[in-house]
Amino acid sequence: MIGGGFQNIFKIPELKNKILITLALLAVYRVGVHVPTPGIDSAALSRIFSAHKGGILGMFNMFSGGALENLSVFALGIMPYITASIILQLMTVVIPHLERLSKEGEHGRKKITQYTRYGTVVLSIIQGFGISVGLEQMGAVLDPGWGFRLMTLLTLTSGTAFIMWLGEQITERGIGNGISLIIFAGIVARLPEAVVNTIRLLFSNEMGIFSVIILLLLMVMVIGVIIFVEQGQRRIPVQYAKRVVGRKMYGGQSTHLPIKINSAGVIPPIFASSLMMFPATVANFIKIPSIKAFVSAITPGSWLYEIMYVGFICFFCFFYTAVTFKSDDVAENMKKYGGFIPGIRPGKSTADYIDKVLTRITVGGAIYISVICVLPSILITRFHVPFYFGGTALLIVVGVAIDTVAQMESHMLTRNYEGFLKKGTIRSRSGR
Repeated sequence: MIGGGFQNIFKIPELKNKILITLALLAVYRVGVHVPTPGIDSAALSRIFSAHKGGILGMFNMFSGGALENLSVFALGIMPYITASIILQLMTVVIPHLERLSKEGEHGRKKITQYTRYGTVVLSIIQGFGISVGLEQMGAVLDPGWGFRLMTLLTLTSGTAFIMWLGEQITERGIGNGISLIIFAGIVARLPEAVVNTIRLLFSNEMGIFSVIILLLLMVMVIGVIIFVEQGQRRIPVQYAKRVVGRKMYGGQSTHLPIKINSAGVIPPIFASSLMMFPATVANFIKIPSIKAFVSAITPGSWLYEIMYVGFICFFCFFYTAVTFKSDDVAENMKKYGGFIPGIRPGKSTADYIDKVLTRITVGGAIYISVICVLPSILITRFHVPFYFGGTALLIVVGVAIDTVAQMESHMLTRNYEGFLKKGTIRSRSGR
């Protein structure tokens, strides 16, 4: 069934070109991950990561696709862009000028994107300087001094700006969301290393065959849960009244308003991880006992880290859903076209009802994302799983894969080609 759907991809020139462009740009990103920053003592850097791979550095390295471990030109990854996006979205709520821009359509979106780029460069400069100073203090630099600091700052900032450009090109010319696909590519690229490491532990008797089987079954189960919930939605019935225009009658049909269980997608864990990593990265290079104690307290696996992480995830689930799903606008559009929810008055009562349903659904979605994202810490600290499993990484990989395949399928269906499934279609996380 699925094989026939994939064969149809190459029958649509536009879709084939989009996929080839996406793969080519992702290949450029993966090449850049292996281009080292000048002046680094690779042996000393390897020892540092071996000692801190389970902490903040390990998680940062996962989002950079292994670039931080090698301190390549893409070491900062896409996280400064994500952090800048968070800041701009938060400021949109409190700054009237940005709020007006967000409602001005394409022009306003371009302006906010431009501000996000400026913010990305500023954050990259701060993080690049902090990393250069930290590496000097850790003894991982061949020739310390301001020359190295400026070179590292410029190199890492330029690398992040280039990744940001790659992401925008993928979104515009390729298939799928460019930023999400770059993170996806970085995580998937480290999967073979995890598999090889597990096989090595198995043959050295450091890990039993029974543990590996349990791990594989757990991974399949978690993937199944993610796919089930990401495809799940609450359908609110909508009835359209009959209208007579001239000699023709319009409306009268019944439809539904789909509300996703996880309306925010992978945005909450990405935003939460970004906020947790940024202050810890900067504070890690400050020699103040209280700051050091705070950094050690928010290391992945600690109770304070997990509480803060879950809190940020829940906050961004509600915040991002509120920003992207305007119940007042939905109710107004329904009223404008003669639609109503049976038993609910059009207008404000409809908006309140949709908002109540959305809030309840979002609570379930926030709990689901939180459970999935704290799973790795439980496995690592309690059951000593040898590599980073599940959680944010798995949620991103499965979620981005669902969205990308759904976009590919929509291209095929609009051109009268059969999709990937014989019955039904693959829904993206936006519900389309």
